[in-house]
Amino acid sequence: MANKLDPMDLKQIITLHLDGYSNRKIGSTLGISRNTVNTYMQLFEGSKYSLEQLLTLDIEQLSELFSSFTTVDTQRHNSLMLYFETVNKARNHPGFTFLYHYAQYAQTVANPYSYTQFMEHYNRKYKEVKGSMKLEHEPGKEMYIDFAGKKLSYIDQNTGEIISVEVFVAILPNSQYTYVQACPSQKKEDLIICCTNALNFYGGVPLAIVSDNLKSAVSRASKYESQINRSFKDFASHYNCIVNPTRIYAPQDKALVENAVHLVYQRIYYPIREMTFFSLEELNAELRRMLITYNQLLFQRKEASRVELFQSVERQYLKALPCTTYQIKDYKRAKVQKIGYVYFSPDKSYYSVPYRYIGHHTMIHYTNTSVEIYYNHLRIAIHKRNPKKGNYNTIKEHLSSTHQSYTSWSPEYFKNQAAPHGVHLVKCVEKILCNVDYPEIGYKRVIGLIQLHKSYGSQRLDKACEIALNANVATYTHIKNILRHNMDLKEAMFQELDANTNHIPVHQNIRGASAYQ
Repeated sequence: MANKLDPMDLKQIITLHLDGYSNRKIGSTLGISRNTVNTYMQLFEGSKYSLEQLLTLDIEQLSELFSSFTTVDTQRHNSLMLYFETVNKARNHPGFTFLYHYAQYAQTVANPYSYTQFMEHYNRKYKEVKGSMKLEHEPGKEMYIDFAGKKLSYIDQNTGEIISVEVFVAILPNSQYTYVQACPSQKKEDLIICCTNALNFYGGVPLAIVSDNLKSAVSRASKYESQINRSFKDFASHYNCIVNPTRIYAPQDKALVENAVHLVYQRIYYPIREMTFFSLEELNAELRRMLITYNQLLFQRKEASRVELFQSVERQYLKALPCTTYQIKDYKRAKVQKIGYVYFSPDKSYYSVPYRYIGHHTMIHYTNTSVEIYYNHLRIAIHKRNPKKGNYNTIKEHLSSTHQSYTSWSPEYFKNQAAPHGVHLVKCVEKILCNVDYPEIGYKRVIGLIQLHKSYGSQRLDKACEIALNANVATYTHIKNILRHNMDLKEAMFQELDANTNHIPVHQNIRGASAYQ
């Protein structure tokens, strides 16, 4: 019911009166009361214009002439306006609906307005000045995401603490198929995990993910060109889609997901308001159960549910999921140290890179399972992540030839190095390594010993080692002196070193023991 008759109705009253209709018949023809027609006829007669002249006036002029008269029941209308003040105060409460408040209003007054007139009067009193555009959403083009403003909670069984959690909401705008998940926070890691679960829930990937200007998604917000968080951009690249943040201060850009959040308040938050949960898993299990019912509810005008529209229309337009699940990546800068390693600060450990990059600045991309090192966008090393602190993680091929040999040092390694030069050299190597407490000291001596073959040849070196072993002086210094003084070449010297052989030569001028009797 309007506040006053439409000016077109006024012209119809005049026309019917001139055609000979009675006020009662005019009222029944136009669907208004006889008293209203009587009142307007009195106003027409009291004006300075004849009925014929009033018919020639345009709508604006008629509206000005008869704007003061109202057909509204003042007392009934005033009580409705007072009730609207109560309604307006509750607008921001989760789960608010006009239908709920209309039901309360209808129970408290004797002659209530219909729901249509209830909304008409409300919208007239609190009308929106700024218009909006109806957006048409192509199937499979976008997925809208947002965090609900109101949190849910669960109770820690060990401490009894009430822990508040965020609620992530995703929606495919064409079918309005909705996904809901509770998560610990709005941090980057939780956002990416929720988006991954949402894509798995839908079983496909849209062309774009439309997000709010969350800090976990957008590094720098802008009305025209926002800067996407690097990890979130990497996530989108893995799933072969793009991230398209909404404009700042423009909630109408994602009105559907905003509406989905309000519906989640009504259809999920409200029914579980008296339930108690003791873990995040329990809470999410109940949300999944409620979500099935929510997505199966029929739209009032489409005669289909969200899940039916998704299965029949939108699902076929989604791109296939990648073969592997995305692992959250993070990034650190690091300079390659002189020893050929980069320092990985999250684990306080070191990872090797090819030695030619020593002194260069690199970018480390890391997940829970791997560490990748890039130089100028080129990956130069990849390691399995080792959470052990202070550990040096080495790939042998990254080291220089000298360093590669060093990493291979062991008793077996040096025995293999000595074997081509003779068995006595191998025995000397074993003896030297057995007589030292610190292996690296023995390794240095053995290296020096084996290197003697370059100056004296393998045959002489092995012979010198045999002499040293017989004399029980198998050390690097003694063997080197044997070779330097050519003792291995003099047969007489071999006899002197043999304790069981008489080293005094036979000669006629030498007297024996009998000469002294």
